Amino acid sequence: MSKEDIPAVVEIEQLCFSEPWTAADYNESLLLPYAAYYVAVSGNVILGMCGVRKICGEGQISNVAVKPAFQGQGIARRLLSELLSDSRREGVRAFTLEVRSGNARAIALYEGLGFRTEGVRPHFYTKPDDDALIQWLRF
Repeated sequence: MSKEDIPAVVEIEQLCFSEPWTAADYNESLLLPYAAYYVAVSGNVILGMCGVRKICGEGQISNVAVKPAFQGQGIARRLLSELLSDSRREGVRAFTLEVRSGNARAIALYEGLGFRTEGVRPHFYTKPDDDALIQWLRF
């Protein structure tokens, strides 16, 4: 992801999340030397994105989203596969993420990649209220 991608990424956030990140959030995150953000592009259109912050051999995955019109086509899986592969080459051996307990589609995606639920954060999400499942993938 580059700074030029931020407006399109923020638009996807607004379509997919009840509490989306702002352009300022992405501008700050892109400056972090331990963070990497990925976009899926078709032609000149950004279809989806995801990010990871890599600290002490662990990766915190965030902001996995695909434009609603393109969901169900394997875009998120390809994005995450690339993120995991790149991060593993850089020495990351464990990944974690939070997912809404009611988001069956995302849970199935993450479990298909090998993530397993290891905890719950009650009332982590708002708009609507929902628990977060804490998932881990360890190599």
